[in-house]
Amino acid sequence: MAQIEGEVIKPYKANFLLTNAKIYTVTKGILEDHDLLIEDGLIKAIGKNIPQQNHTVIDCTGKSLYPGFIDSGTSLGIVEVNSLKETQDYMELGKVTPQMQALTAVNPNGVAIPVTRVSGVTAVLTQPRGGHFPGTAALINLNGYTPAQMFGGFKGVIMNYPSAVRSGSNDTRSLEDLQKTATKNLDEINELWEKAATYLAIKTKGGELEYYPEMEQLSKVLNKELPLLIEVNAAKDIVSALEWIKEKDVNVVLTGVAEGWKVADKIAAAGVPVITGPVLTLPSRDSDHYAASSPHPALLQKAGVKVALRTMEAENVRNLPFNAGFAAAYGMGITEALKAITIIPAEIFGVDDSLGSLEEGKKASLFISDGDPFEPKTQIHQVFIDGYRIPMTNRHIRLYQEFLEREMQP
Repeated sequence: MAQIEGEVIKPYKANFLLTNAKIYTVTKGILEDHDLLIEDGLIKAIGKNIPQQNHTVIDCTGKSLYPGFIDSGTSLGIVEVNSLKETQDYMELGKVTPQMQALTAVNPNGVAIPVTRVSGVTAVLTQPRGGHFPGTAALINLNGYTPAQMFGGFKGVIMNYPSAVRSGSNDTRSLEDLQKTATKNLDEINELWEKAATYLAIKTKGGELEYYPEMEQLSKVLNKELPLLIEVNAAKDIVSALEWIKEKDVNVVLTGVAEGWKVADKIAAAGVPVITGPVLTLPSRDSDHYAASSPHPALLQKAGVKVALRTMEAENVRNLPFNAGFAAAYGMGITEALKAITIIPAEIFGVDDSLGSLEEGKKASLFISDGDPFEPKTQIHQVFIDGYRIPMTNRHIRLYQEFLEREMQP
């Protein structure tokens, strides 16, 4: 990984003047040969020939500035090694635990965090898994000593919509059994929803309530204090989920949506935003074309759906730019794919006033590259998160450097 003007040992905050750069603002076009001023963690100014006043100057001639990328669905921070259960903290006992906070479980010292951010990914949504309501996801910035310092300003309750299709080739249940199970699970969710509505009604009227954290958290969805992130993937289940949503006056985001391209018109008509991915994966059905996942985001976007991308990774969130690159190559185009990992997720999460684009007054979460970040050959030279200059190193880089020129020992 390339460096600019010396080694940075730990994140530090200062006033920086990035000069002579090609700036990809995302929302206001591409600015050639411009300067960007960082003061107090914010983008203070963007323009030409900005005067230097006790700033650390970084010459970006021949380089580009991009807003930090946002991965809209990961296990980063709550899973260290996918294959090692002792390092997993994404699931609680029971099917109904919406009050469990992913943010609380985040490990700021996770080894995968530096690996991720040197690739230009500066914020991720980290989320729990399992059960009907597994917990509350949180947007985190990839810099900080505590989870509270890393919090990015968004939380959402996760709901797994019951599926009436087989989960894989090893699932031998009959279609009748699948439908019975899905109906049973949906009945359980509807019963929980009614309880939450009753809880909220009593709370609103000032009634006396016993400690019931599950209903307390679900009531925040009902009163629109928190959005509901509904995980659903099969086309049949997506249509069912859209019907279920019609009856609920809540803020909803569909996540997963692996077969959304088959019902893109219905999703667009419902006006529900989508977080989909990974793009670098095989399709959910053996009968689909092996590359069906790649044009999927483009088909949704062209149907009129607001689309953000995710990796659903813990160890390889660093591959988000390449997921976006495949989406771009398979019909989405570079401009829209860039939006799908910057301003679109910022809008979905309600943080577009501070993240997602390079504009004056927004947080200085950005990076310097020597080319298109969707291309593997491109080097990310420097990353900033909330105005902090981030060390461009990680465990992978240190191991590479250590073993690059090995000497024989006597």
